[in-house]
Amino acid sequence: MKAQFERTGSLTELASYPQWAQNMIAACEPARRSVRDHAMWDLMSEGRIDHQTMRNFMVGTWSLIERFPSFMAQNLLKTQYGRSPGDNLARRWLVRNIRVEQNHAEYWLDWAEGSGVAREDVLNARPPRGTQTAADWCHEVCGRDTLAAGIAATSYAIEGVTGDWSQKVYDSVAYAQSLPEKGRKATLRWLQLHAAYDDTHPWEALEIVCTLMGTRPAPEQVEHVRECIARSYTSLHYGLERCMVPQLAEEIGERAA
Repeated sequence: MKAQFERTGSLTELASYPQWAQNMIAACEPARRSVRDHAMWDLMSEGRIDHQTMRNFMVGTWSLIERFPSFMAQNLLKTQYGRSPGDNLARRWLVRNIRVEQNHAEYWLDWAEGSGVAREDVLNARPPRGTQTAADWCHEVCGRDTLAAGIAATSYAIEGVTGDWSQKVYDSVAYAQSLPEKGRKATLRWLQLHAAYDDTHPWEALEIVCTLMGTRPAPEQVEHVRECIARSYTSLHYGLERCMVPQLAEEIGERAA
């Protein structure tokens, strides 16, 4: 029988979590870096992203943003109050945060408009091919997999790496100055809320996953959750690559000339 996990250290210190979780996170680090260090964030933070790439990003990522509350709701349906400490923790957390994610969808639209991408385009334009991979994966894992896998793949992996790149862009003076001064604060609101120093959601999600799985889960269970986390990162990376097709083609043309 698995031993129950109860966190005693700081929420945002990896050492507060079981060794299996620390090892799992270390194994996922290369995939996480492929998103955290993607060239997209350099283009933004240096204030030199072209309009087409930004539009691809805003339109292509919208389904992930807009559907995120539904992914959390799918996980909520798996909980049963009183069944386990992990279920209780997950249930309270998911109920509290679903509405917050809806507000984030509004802030995404504000970011798009401030970046010159029409709200109508974000809502109704056809997204670039391949940019829906992460949203489709989240729907699958939250709808068909375990509660621990669903929360690990979305609220831990997706939100966690989003905090990393959001901080890089939000901290950039060059990026802020590239935006119209009027409405700039509203434009940056989504980034501000997701910046790593201001967002504890991924750590709370990790605590839930560890509480659900205990201190001594079966190795195959840990490996499965690791695969789900890695797949989230891989899906995000692929979507970013698809957003940048015009930018990459332009850079290749410049080198050839």
